[in-house]
Amino acid sequence: MTDSSTSASPASIPEQRHVDAAYARVDELRKKYRDQQARTHAIHGAGNPQAWTEREALSAHLGDMAARLEAVEDRLVFGRLDMADGDHHHIGRVALSTADGEHLLIDWRAPVAMPFYQATAVDPKGVVRRRHITTHGRTVVALEDELLDSSRAEGMDLQGEGALMSALDKARDGRMGDIVATIQSEQDAIIRAPRDGAIVVQGGPGTGKTAVALHRIAYLLYAERERLERSGVLLVGPSRIFLRYIEQVLPSLGETGVVSTTMGDLLPGVDARGTEPLGVAQAKGHIGWTQLLKQAVKMLPRELSAPTTLQVWSRTVTLTPDDVSKAIRHARHTRRTHNQAREGFALELMEVLAERLASDASSAGGVLDSNEDKTEWISEIRDSIDARRAINLAWMPTSAKTLLRRLYARPQLLAHINDRAGRPVLPRLLPLVERHSAEWTDADIPLLDELEELLGPMPTSRIESSESESAAIERARAAIEGQGLGGGIVNAEQLAESTLSQRMWTPLAEQAANDRKWAYGHIVVDEAQDLSPMAWRSLLRRCPSRSFTIVGDLDQRRGSKRPKTWVEALGPASRAYSDEFVLTVSYRTPATLTAIAEAVMARAGKPVIHPMSAVRDVEDCYRVVTVEADTDMVAREDSPAWAAAIQAASQACERLDATSGEGSGRVAILVSDSRGHAWNADSTGESALDSRIALLSASSSKGLEFDTVIVVEPGEIFAEGVGDLFVALTRATHDLVAITSSDLPRGMDQW
Repeated sequence: MTDSSTSASPASIPEQRHVDAAYARVDELRKKYRDQQARTHAIHGAGNPQAWTEREALSAHLGDMAARLEAVEDRLVFGRLDMADGDHHHIGRVALSTADGEHLLIDWRAPVAMPFYQATAVDPKGVVRRRHITTHGRTVVALEDELLDSSRAEGMDLQGEGALMSALDKARDGRMGDIVATIQSEQDAIIRAPRDGAIVVQGGPGTGKTAVALHRIAYLLYAERERLERSGVLLVGPSRIFLRYIEQVLPSLGETGVVSTTMGDLLPGVDARGTEPLGVAQAKGHIGWTQLLKQAVKMLPRELSAPTTLQVWSRTVTLTPDDVSKAIRHARHTRRTHNQAREGFALELMEVLAERLASDASSAGGVLDSNEDKTEWISEIRDSIDARRAINLAWMPTSAKTLLRRLYARPQLLAHINDRAGRPVLPRLLPLVERHSAEWTDADIPLLDELEELLGPMPTSRIESSESESAAIERARAAIEGQGLGGGIVNAEQLAESTLSQRMWTPLAEQAANDRKWAYGHIVVDEAQDLSPMAWRSLLRRCPSRSFTIVGDLDQRRGSKRPKTWVEALGPASRAYSDEFVLTVSYRTPATLTAIAEAVMARAGKPVIHPMSAVRDVEDCYRVVTVEADTDMVAREDSPAWAAAIQAASQACERLDATSGEGSGRVAILVSDSRGHAWNADSTGESALDSRIALLSASSSKGLEFDTVIVVEPGEIFAEGVGDLFVALTRATHDLVAITSSDLPRGMDQW
């Protein structure tokens, strides 16, 4: 049972007083934390690194507390529970108490707040009335009440008309908003599910699976803060556009320390900006690369074909094939990475040569002195150009980037290594991976990560380390002179040391993002259906506890092969699989568009695995515009399809201006990957989310939503994969326009 009110209703007056009190307390705490932070910075730290580090740690903690409160300004208070025992609780983004310890606000993640999301008329969980409070700025503008226990409702004045439907009808603004005020009971069960193992959230378009994943992160950080604040949470999204789209959600829920990345940005120091055909990316994702790359690294050391004479100081010494073979064998037995094992390999050969030189000197009849001592000979060998060249040629330090580029550039070598490894990668796939892009691509990252694991870090010379330290001291000396800090208060060496200590204390999220070997406490993967087996290996490596929240939709998987189950889709991560939740209610997409998308899948021979039911429909939400065909994939300005798309977008903007306010709402023009390249579609998200009209490929729109979607040449998108067309047809919250110069894909032509 529900009823409605506006801000003029008498019922809103006490709620406004409570909202005012909550904001006043937030303002007070923000100022308190910022003032304490400023006072902390005023403390000089007594000139020693430990005090400096402690000061920075305290300052960062206070800054983080203030930032969390600054991020929850919007809709701080959004709910109230009236309980059967006479108590009432206001629900909000964070917990707040008065200076005297009286509860002002219950954090939405707290057990006390659980009935706000899970109580029903059948199982009210002690709740008589659930109230949704809608605010604009700091003003209460609407209330909505749900009566859950009518036997105890005497004297209650019910308000409201449906917070969920109101949120669904709101125009888009280019960013995802949180759903903390409108979480449904089936979503809340997922959010609060136990952390152990990998849980899968299977959900069709518009079912709220991404919002559920983000709110689950916030919940886990609340419920297990002590553990996860030490290890961190990693969020992996499908694209940079997607991460920009959701970037405001977690801060609005009071969480600012989560590492968000794409697979292309997962590896520190590698910026994957290149693109490549889907078939190439899928070939690179084959699990057989684990054995192929292992064999490639194993084949890096070179046996010596014949004895080699080396000049060391004024003497000559012979390096034999047997010397090198033994050193290679011993180095491999250490089980260290290639670059780390090389140290032992080089040292063994230097010792062999030093003993040989010392023995030769003794045999020549001379009396051994310090110059002929073994240690001295090792020093001479280090300085010998011949010796260094011979040892390096036998076992060269190698970087992941160098080795992978070499494999891509030499197809015959790649095929030979694959043969030596027992052909773990299907030979027909190898020609696909010849370098297509001068830049690294997303699919290269797991291969580079695998090689980093096998090769280990490149050695850093002592000279480089010394030069780096000297440079730091020189910079510190210049800072002392420039800021008048001389006079014996602190010297350059002390300042350089304290600066290093300060750098060591950085926010956990920043440390984790820059550390390839960081072990996260939990990983959330969105649009996970597209991850390759090699990508899963990279993520498993970063979460030893195997604690994952895996979110996706098998029906939206790219390419022609769709797994039947998530266990099949997860590849090496399937061993961590513990539970699966299925969301089938679409809150975003009108019922007509959902039906069209599912019809296209069915007519393509791939009926959706979990059919959806939409909570609403929109009249006249689908129309088709027929245009003349392009003579070729011409620039967009010369295309009839582009002209029709712009006209449809203008009409959509006019409708949004009239219904939602001037400049409100977002429109997307979605095209195939090939047309997106020709039309210069935004592939990075640099402008798409900030522009009222966005031009995107269908594949890069995954996870996004718009008021109106204009699908250009759906047949082209279908040809690149029915999953991409399924995505394009389900991005709209209000209406969709299909622009075509040919027959529509089957399923779209029935409406």
